[in-house]
Amino acid sequence: MDEIRNTILKVEALKADKKFAEAIALLQKTLVKYSDDYRLYEELADIYLYIGDNEKAFSALDFSLTLNDKSATGNYLKGFILLWEDKVSESISYLEKSNALFGNNAEVLRNLGWAYTMSGQHERGITILKRALNISPEDELITEDLAMALIGTGDISAGNRLLKKIGKSTNKS
Repeated sequence: MDEIRNTILKVEALKADKKFAEAIALLQKTLVKYSDDYRLYEELADIYLYIGDNEKAFSALDFSLTLNDKSATGNYLKGFILLWEDKVSESISYLEKSNALFGNNAEVLRNLGWAYTMSGQHERGITILKRALNISPEDELITEDLAMALIGTGDISAGNRLLKKIGKSTNKS
């Protein structure tokens, strides 16, 4: 198992250096030997997401979740893709599962809160986004999502205050 851990660490370094083709090649080589390790498929999905190939990312995640449906990362990534593809109600179940497995992760909560907001469950979405912001108060993406959720419910002044905090503004008053 040390080989898999070392491979993942090498892949993370390659991703940081934006050497995606090398990272994919290393993962594919490792998957020949360890085809039953879900983490390798999650890494592959993460790379495909980063380079904008959602179809391949989705395939890798489906395989990963077949191997381990209790992976917080796999459920988060699948929920993230579904949300990005405007499949909001589908995304919520994966993001909820990820949150249950890996509670109080600001990024999971941000996407979950936004998904609830987009599904029309504004109060629940805002509550979750506020929780995410409490965990990570300097996160500009969470701040912006919360601001937009508040503006969407008519609380324009509160949303604008948050946007101003991160150096953004809206034309609404």
